[in-house]
Amino acid sequence: MHAGPVAEVKTVAILGAGHGGCAAAADLSLRGYAVRLHSRSEDRLRPLREARGITLCGARQGTVMPALLTTDLAAAVEGADLVMLVVPSVAHAAYARGLARLLQSSQVVLLNPGHTGGGLHLAWELRRAGLSRPVLLCETVTLSYICRLEAPATVGLYSYTRRLGFAALPARETERLCSLLKPVYPEILAASSVLETALSNMNAVFHPPGMLMNIGWIESTGGDFLFYAQAITEAVGRVVSAVDAERLAVARTLGVPAKTFLETFFEAGLTTPGALASGSVARACRESAPNRTIKSPPSLNHRYLHEDVGYGLVPMAELAALAGVPTPTMDSLIHLASTAQGLDYRRDGLTLERLGLQGLTVEALLRVVREGA
Repeated sequence: MHAGPVAEVKTVAILGAGHGGCAAAADLSLRGYAVRLHSRSEDRLRPLREARGITLCGARQGTVMPALLTTDLAAAVEGADLVMLVVPSVAHAAYARGLARLLQSSQVVLLNPGHTGGGLHLAWELRRAGLSRPVLLCETVTLSYICRLEAPATVGLYSYTRRLGFAALPARETERLCSLLKPVYPEILAASSVLETALSNMNAVFHPPGMLMNIGWIESTGGDFLFYAQAITEAVGRVVSAVDAERLAVARTLGVPAKTFLETFFEAGLTTPGALASGSVARACRESAPNRTIKSPPSLNHRYLHEDVGYGLVPMAELAALAGVPTPTMDSLIHLASTAQGLDYRRDGLTLERLGLQGLTVEALLRVVREGA
């Protein structure tokens, strides 16, 4: 049995000081939580120290210094009620190696976000790193903030993500942890399991087509265009819809609840009712007010490919193979991304082995996410 978590979250360790980590540190500090912000790089924390805090503008405003800025993982984590990883999926394994000796059974570990299979991956890496104690592990589908660092110590918080899918591993802990974390993130909604949150990762559905079908534009302009408003044309949108259809087929085969890309995009507060009714992914992106000013990545060396292919499309395609569902569009995008980058995302991405699911049947998979390893 898992030990019970604290009755109320008061102290939060935020691991990662990028866009989302700084947004979370400022937001939660302004809301009265004792926040410890950790980065593996002192160079990332130095501008925050020099500015004497993080400035948040947009949906919430103010300048605040977290209770602690540190590169010492133990100092960040020790005694924290909530340990929240706000880092790219590619960093989960490295953090697991550091956290395995530090985590206590009463602490809640939240992946914000878990992307596709983040909770499963982190649990497997923690076990590989020697953690034998049970941990309270949970994840959100996507980042709880729509935000960007506008300067080294300034975050534009454009919106909070609405109706944010949330699940625990194992699923029997979801309701308890959802109740505990609702005061921290009121928009979280309990999902059936981490399979549902994994297969709800919309970034993996539309970032890779948007990047790969605009390679020439990205490389010739250094990303000097609007990614949502300009890059997602009708043709790109049709490829996004094909990926989405394959994702939905995997979910149906596994018996996992799933909504279309457009339904999810709309419910998150990212587009208009008219765009939803139109069925057009391109229109939904053009009419996305929170995303309207977000520019394209400046190069292909970006998480929209490294993370959303290797740790997004690859685990979706791996789950599809386990379930016996063909995914020709996903497979093509993985192959094209690997060729364009000179990398092997299929080999080095989040495979069934790295999820701790190698050799499982569908029935065994469902048992793992429901009851735990």
